Amino acid sequence: MSEEEQAQAAESADAGDEASEDAVEETTTDDSADGIQDGDFVRLDYTVRTATEDDEEGRVVDTTRKEVAEEAGIDDDEYDFSPRTIVVGEGHVFGAVDEDLLGKEVGDTNTVTVPAAEAFGEFDPDDVRTVSAEKIPEDDRYPGAQVTIDGEQGYVETVIGGRSRVDFNHPLAGDDLEYEYEIVGLVDDDEEKAAGLIGMYLQETPEVRIETETVEEEVPVTVDTDEETGEVDKETETEEVERRTLYIEATPMMQMNQQWMFSKQQIAQDIMGRLDLDRVVVEEVIDGSGGMMGGMGGMMGGMGGGMGGEDIEEALDDVDMDDVDVDADELVEELEDAEE
Repeated sequence: MSEEEQAQAAESADAGDEASEDAVEETTTDDSADGIQDGDFVRLDYTVRTATEDDEEGRVVDTTRKEVAEEAGIDDDEYDFSPRTIVVGEGHVFGAVDEDLLGKEVGDTNTVTVPAAEAFGEFDPDDVRTVSAEKIPEDDRYPGAQVTIDGEQGYVETVIGGRSRVDFNHPLAGDDLEYEYEIVGLVDDDEEKAAGLIGMYLQETPEVRIETETVEEEVPVTVDTDEETGEVDKETETEEVERRTLYIEATPMMQMNQQWMFSKQQIAQDIMGRLDLDRVVVEEVIDGSGGMMGGMGGMMGGMGGGMGGEDIEEALDDVDMDDVDVDADELVEELEDAEE
């Protein structure tokens, strides 16, 4: 074989080796990308229990399974027992669960142990404090009552005389948890993603829709630039642009949800950022049954208002007019002076 032929053979061999290396690298990259990855929208069916040292099941803390809740004696007709939509790697579940989901496939199941320190923290004895019983409403002065004192939430342990012991630790502080899950599916549809995110925040899934609309907007355009000063003269012109809008039909329960009332701006911003939306429109529906008005009336009544006609008549019947200090002549004179 001539020197030229030998050189050509060597080049062919090197090219073959490079191609083989590229193929190996490509295969490795594809394999590493298999399965669920950070940023994927995933539907999970799960049950969270306190971990136990023996074979017995721990106390149910949270679940998406109605039969599990019923067996645990958890009765909540308003709770939505259905798989939850989460975004992997975004802290929507415990960190240990987020990590465990990576690389998994739809249909996979597992149980992940979450240490107390990564769940709701270790129990801190210093967070069990003695406070004046006067800081606790009378109706809540019993063991187990949930109270808020100086902005902190806690649970009453004992009430003795004018003093009370209150535990300000989280109820699950010090507990390791077992997070049992099943991957029900991946979510690709943007409307389903939006509904799932709202459901994760509020434990309620409203009706949503996404519409792409063509709207006219005023946009600035450069007309002239002064070469000496660099000042730019601008005008505006109208152009048609497409805008993606998420419409949320707010239910009466949703409108009474404190998390929604205080966090809807943050929730909307989160959804817009994830789904490339331009705006979110919340639609409040008032039907002919007066359901929403009744709900608002109940809230007003709780704040001391919202009296109906019958309530006013009963209140007036209870008034002793002899106790009402009103001088009619003086009242008439004041009204006449006001008109003048």
